[in-house]
Amino acid sequence: MNKIIVGVASLAIFVAGPAFARGGSHRSSGHSSTVHVAGHTTKSGKYVPSHTRTAPDHSKYNNWSTKGNVNPYTGKAGTKDPSHR
Repeated sequence: MNKIIVGVASLAIFVAGPAFARGGSHRSSGHSSTVHVAGHTTKSGKYVPSHTRTAPDHSKYNNWSTKGNVNPYTGKAGTKDPSHR
């Protein structure tokens, strides 16, 4: 019985986790909004697969690529210094 409860709880966390990791769409919550970008081919012919990114908002500090932030989809830590952009 305990294995079933643990399994159901794990499944619930697995399914709900990404929704919480994306952050809300409310800017007042302190979380940046996200934007889905469809896969496309650039003018130079390079294919860019579909992905999710932070929405543009004039802030250098809340982007996933900025030091101190972590991309919730890839788990990668940001490396860019916001003072050099």
